[in-house]
Amino acid sequence: MTADGPLFHMVARGPRPVAPFSHAVEDGGWVLLTGQMPTDPNDPDAPLPEGIEAQTERVLDNLEVILAGIGLGIADVRMCRCYLTQFERDYAAFNATYARRFAADRLPARTTIGVTALALGALVEIDLIARRPT
Repeated sequence: MTADGPLFHMVARGPRPVAPFSHAVEDGGWVLLTGQMPTDPNDPDAPLPEGIEAQTERVLDNLEVILAGIGLGIADVRMCRCYLTQFERDYAAFNATYARRFAADRLPARTTIGVTALALGALVEIDLIARRPT
């Protein structure tokens, strides 16, 4: 945070936004990352990856690019909100892919929600809350 208030981050290497938003907003050491889609930051018009595992990997890659762009990493994540369009079908495979990104003894708090649709026809979207080390 600056004396003027929160910081609004757009990371140059981050994915192209699919709506009007900042990649992240930081205030008082807390960092809120906007939900990310499984788009390719290097080719935003490319088709989305096939399947929940590949889409989950891409979403987590995109979140890590944003975290790195503001000087944070996956270990700084405190909370994830995950949205799945095919909850019953994809939940187990999503969990297996997701779990590989976090230390087993430092899993962030998490909510996972089944939704009817996501932007771009995606199967998964994840937003998160991180904390800047003091």
